[in-house]
Amino acid sequence: MANEGWSRREGQIMEAIYRLGEASVSEVREALDDPPGYSAVRALMRILEEKGHLTHRQEGPRYVYAPVRSVDEAKTSALRKILDTFFEGSTERAMAALIDLSSAETSPEELDRLAEMIREAREEGR
Repeated sequence: MANEGWSRREGQIMEAIYRLGEASVSEVREALDDPPGYSAVRALMRILEEKGHLTHRQEGPRYVYAPVRSVDEAKTSALRKILDTFFEGSTERAMAALIDLSSAETSPEELDRLAEMIREAREEGR
């Protein structure tokens, strides 16, 4: 997931939350490689909540955190930032780079599906 103004560790926490759907501080810690202490994760999750990226509900004695935006909204936002930052907003340039990057690993079936998506987008006038 692209950086939304997050630190490296905040990004790792958000990736864990998106993977888990919702999680307590302990569950997020378990999902992180080389996690910092409980208090540090709790503080970072509070910061992410203050920044508007997480929300929480109380479940007994613990808080359960969830992302404010859906994963699809986050993906769209991340892709928009990548397009703007690295490809001057050009979908064509980004697609060309992706195809070039994965050309040896892209199956004929995947290429057929991509061609079909392009055909459908043309018909819809996107």
